[in-house]
Amino acid sequence: MKVKVLQWHAVASWTWDAQDETCGICRMAFDGCCPDCKFPGDDCPIIWGACNHAFHLHFILKWVNSQTSTPLCPMCRREWQFKG
Repeated sequence: MKVKVLQWHAVASWTWDAQDETCGICRMAFDGCCPDCKFPGDDCPIIWGACNHAFHLHFILKWVNSQTSTPLCPMCRREWQFKG
């Protein structure tokens, strides 16, 4: 008996590998996107700090730029440094 595949539909799912499920600044889920974006993924990436807290790129950049002195992590108040 032989089987012939006539059609095939692939389905995939993905998630960010973050310890939290939501951004600590905007409180939107990482598997969605921030309020400033229309689509999740490459247009709305997650950025980790050296302290291992994760945030949407757009919101952590706004946070860092709004700080008058040394920027601090919004969650733990350690000096903010991008994890590299």
